[in-house]
Amino acid sequence: MKIKLGLLYGGKSAEHQVSLQTAKAVIKALDLTKYEIHPIYISATGEWVRGAQLEGPVEDVKELQLIDGGETISPVALNSEIFPVAAKADNNQTNEDKIDVVFPLLHGPNGEDGTVQGLLELMNIPYVGNGVLASAAGMDKVMMKNIYEQAGIKQAKYVWYLRTDWEMDAEAAYKNVEEQLGYPCFVKPANLGSSVGISKCKDRESLEKAFEVAFEYDRKIIIEEGIDGREVEIGVLGNEDPECSVVGEIVPTTDFYDYQAKYEDGDTGLIIPADITEEEYENIKSVAIQSFKALDCSGLVRADFFLTKEGEVLMNEVNTMPGFTPFSMFPMLWQESGLPYSKLIEKLVDLGVKRHEEKQKIKHTF
Repeated sequence: MKIKLGLLYGGKSAEHQVSLQTAKAVIKALDLTKYEIHPIYISATGEWVRGAQLEGPVEDVKELQLIDGGETISPVALNSEIFPVAAKADNNQTNEDKIDVVFPLLHGPNGEDGTVQGLLELMNIPYVGNGVLASAAGMDKVMMKNIYEQAGIKQAKYVWYLRTDWEMDAEAAYKNVEEQLGYPCFVKPANLGSSVGISKCKDRESLEKAFEVAFEYDRKIIIEEGIDGREVEIGVLGNEDPECSVVGEIVPTTDFYDYQAKYEDGDTGLIIPADITEEEYENIKSVAIQSFKALDCSGLVRADFFLTKEGEVLMNEVNTMPGFTPFSMFPMLWQESGLPYSKLIEKLVDLGVKRHEEKQKIKHTF
């Protein structure tokens, strides 16, 4: 029997368009002899729309917005309105149309941050990827770095601010950054990905502007010291016993790997596999797995590092739902490791089902 796979995409996030591109790519790669594709679109304003079963790839992401033929549904109903037949039929037999597993193809807040994962947990529906805790902690760069600091994982120095603190005494915030980190430094929204809202600062003027930009996207921002090193990334795949891909290196043609370089220019250099020593690979792999377990991750993670000239490995961040088109770093790392894109998707679906089965062993009554 085919697996009925619910694809959840879009989202009320600045990364909405990235999610649509991800969904388009996944739909094209899915083996229709193994899967039924059930699209569920979340608009940029937060409306949920359920579409008819897809019979094949889509040519334009506009089709994924389900403007024609879609049915607006309520995500707060917590019943079969969202996943038509996730509940049991009156005769206590599982409805033959129920969705077997959901793949949240969501990037950024209101999707990648544990909110949707919590909804799926309440509905007891199997889903792909990280759970509530890992998703929430991985989305919030401040919380993630605090956890890694506690775990003894080496990383760049950082400070963080809430908008209210900055508004109360902006001068003190700027001065603290200069004293603790110096220049260059990077200012980022704490809860966003795809390099949205990130600025590289070389002086006070650019620092002040960067604070303003970052606070447009979040109430909390993080400022990190600039590291003179190579940007390398590794894919982690699994549940309790994760494995790692080869390492890739980013060689941006711009000042840093910003949103435009990632999604628009197309001329950023990606070296896969990276030219590193076996010792450096084993070190990166070890820290990646340590980072994966420290956040209690499951399914997938892309772990990003700085590799200094001295060979020191510094954790930058993990992404619990990394870019996921065939030309994104995470799938390309696994392609080079012998796991093609379509098989990677199948592996992730299988991991999501297995994690759900493991959770069903937990006793919920006393």
